[in-house]
Amino acid sequence: MNGEATDDVRDRARAAIHRSGISQREFADRLGIDPTKLSKSLTGRRRFTPEELAAIALEAGVTVNWLLNGDDDAVTVAAAPRDTAVAAPPAGPADRPLAVKEHNRRLQIIEAAWTLIAERGFHSVRVAQVARACGTSSATVHYHFPTLNHLLEEALRHSVKQAFDRQVAGLHEIEDAHERLLSLIELQLPASERLQLEWSIWMQVWTSAALDPEMREIHAHSYRRWHETIARTLTEGIDTGVFADHGAEEMTKRLTALIDGMGIQVMTGMPGRSVGHMRRTLHELIERDFLKRD
Repeated sequence: MNGEATDDVRDRARAAIHRSGISQREFADRLGIDPTKLSKSLTGRRRFTPEELAAIALEAGVTVNWLLNGDDDAVTVAAAPRDTAVAAPPAGPADRPLAVKEHNRRLQIIEAAWTLIAERGFHSVRVAQVARACGTSSATVHYHFPTLNHLLEEALRHSVKQAFDRQVAGLHEIEDAHERLLSLIELQLPASERLQLEWSIWMQVWTSAALDPEMREIHAHSYRRWHETIARTLTEGIDTGVFADHGAEEMTKRLTALIDGMGIQVMTGMPGRSVGHMRRTLHELIERDFLKRD
């Protein structure tokens, strides 16, 4: 990232924080970093880490792609979500305080619903529980999301956005396709509590998609982004001679099937399956079958 780009990122991060209507100190607390670190990043004395960029995007309701490139749909290392965009915050709290309040409340409800659904299961969550987690009323939740199905759909969109933000933040400076693919896998392993919650959402959506044609369509749109992100990296690796050309589409289907299957085994506690085992197996597949041999 060159100096000019860093200046642009800093300006957009500052604008996102301003539009959120949250003080810089409180925003730093929400990011889990010292306010002086945030201040140094916003004034150019330190660079944002990938984790901080993803956290800023989550808290402000913007995308990392916008923070880095000024456009949600800019072509980058990861495929942009389709029909899953989170509305950008309004122009500024001084100009539209009610709109900012509504925007922040919606983000709060989405995050609370996402967490509850991931932890307890979709069918165990009630609107009253979401409202209680947000410190608001059930009527307010219903105002933004008429039914629990709407909340599940939004939880999926929330997971897609988080994955997109995480991937763009972590991969945008990695030029080697092999290294990027390994990093992409690392970013999806259910190794942290947050990633385990994300996997829980996906597993519930898979179950719903098997029974509900409408959810099936929503899932297909969301999953296509993940498929395209891997295919993009494999295609680049084939074009640059890093990967053998076994057909990027078929290679992507094989890799995603293994990631999904092993992720489910890890999440369900199958004996002998762990995040470390999942990582080793995926690395071995890439080393054995994907890398181009001289």
